[in-house]
Amino acid sequence: MAEPASRPGPLRHLVLVLGDQLDAEASGFDGFDPGCDAVWMAEVAEESTHVWSSQPRTALFLAAMRHFAQALGAAGRPLHYTRLDDPGNRGSLAAQLAADIARLRPQALVMTAPGDWRVLQALREAAAAAGLALDVREDRHFLCSVREFAAHARGRKQLRLEFFYREMRRRHGVLLTPAGEPEGGEWNYDADNRKPFGPQGPGFVPPRATFEPDATTREVIALVRERFAAHPGRLDSFAWPVTRAQALQSLQRFVDERLAGFGDVQDALWPGEPWLWHSHLAAALNLKLLNPREVVAAAEAAYRAGRAPLAAVEGFVRQILGWREYVRGIYWTQMPGYLERNELGAHEPLPAWYWTGDTAMACLKDAIGQTLEHGYAHHIQRLMVTGLYALLLGVDPKALHAWYLAVYVDAVEWVELPNTLGMSQYADGGVMASKPYVATGQYIARMSPHCKGCRFDPTQRTGDRACPFTTLYWDFLMRHEQRLAANPRMALQVKNLARLAAPEREAVAARATAIRRGEVAGA
Repeated sequence: MAEPASRPGPLRHLVLVLGDQLDAEASGFDGFDPGCDAVWMAEVAEESTHVWSSQPRTALFLAAMRHFAQALGAAGRPLHYTRLDDPGNRGSLAAQLAADIARLRPQALVMTAPGDWRVLQALREAAAAAGLALDVREDRHFLCSVREFAAHARGRKQLRLEFFYREMRRRHGVLLTPAGEPEGGEWNYDADNRKPFGPQGPGFVPPRATFEPDATTREVIALVRERFAAHPGRLDSFAWPVTRAQALQSLQRFVDERLAGFGDVQDALWPGEPWLWHSHLAAALNLKLLNPREVVAAAEAAYRAGRAPLAAVEGFVRQILGWREYVRGIYWTQMPGYLERNELGAHEPLPAWYWTGDTAMACLKDAIGQTLEHGYAHHIQRLMVTGLYALLLGVDPKALHAWYLAVYVDAVEWVELPNTLGMSQYADGGVMASKPYVATGQYIARMSPHCKGCRFDPTQRTGDRACPFTTLYWDFLMRHEQRLAANPRMALQVKNLARLAAPEREAVAARATAIRRGEVAGA
């Protein structure tokens, strides 16, 4: 992209904008003067190679960045933009910034706080090496600052979502009666939102908003296919929103057409149906193309107008106002040590078929296949299919973290890492979750028809047809029996384990070992 015209005086501020900061109203732009300031953006290979970033994820970030750069140009903001394929591209954000500091000679650097600890440290080091101040400003995108979350966390032995969520509802006046009480008399309607589909399946689901790639996006797709040909994933069906206008259209379509049906079946699974009633807004939110305030307001307005039931709206609002803000607070108050947490001592490698979907387990084949195709899977597929299997198998949590960060288009470390290490893998020992979320294959059989067409039987824990989920569930309980016995929420599961006679325990352990060694075909 073209360099801005030469300016009469020195460059005062170089405003750094990252690929997940595509908000023209971000704090980094406060006080921006086009006469003496400029914006800096860079596409670099390291952001697609520090984890093996999938083609859909890389394409989404680059396409959204290029469209945002065009919008900055139209708004008259001087911009220094480095493309991935530009000659002399230094390959990393820190190296590219160092080269551009030497060339542009700004007096200071300004940025909105990044969402990734690694990136923040790298840019701080680059600024220090150049002898420049780096003004890192609060990210106003979020409804709870890191400082506010730290105050909430102070003195608490456990950081549970429910208490934080109620604080946020009260602070921002969301879904409250005039008397300040929760609408409907309850704070949480999660118990109403766990139904499977009936035998007829999901029926007609209004389609999500999709967007035909324009010339800019097509150029990015071609570049990604060439530059990252060996990376996982496919781009044939790429249709994600890459501009603010498209993101707003996606929000409107969800609220108008799918929010009302979202609630009670939000945990349900169905083969070959990746989208269902979910919003698919996380990527647009995490790129900052949408503001969570407008998302929450749109959902609440639908409830107030009688267009969506309370349980559906509350469940969706809890994801945005509660969970999303909560995991960000966990990330920034626990890093950098959080990345190294491995309380269960899990060290198994991630199965190679997580990158291909080549497994005989029907639920995993479906979830991973759609992940590679679209860069998307909904929260139960992540927590109770791909995440559950890794937890039961004993996969190194950092390896699973790298996979989630690589394959999903909405993955930015501040949101992905706590979801993976804390909620999914219990690697933080209970900082986030009050117990490990473990279940046999019968959970998947209740929530979907996957098991009916699978070669494995979820009711069996040993034998040739035993479902690996079920075998590994009992093996997990045996391996961690002493720890789990001290957790009141695991009492029933540990009590059930106590009923297993020694020969059955030995058979479970033997089959679990065979699964880990790759001796069970398709697992």
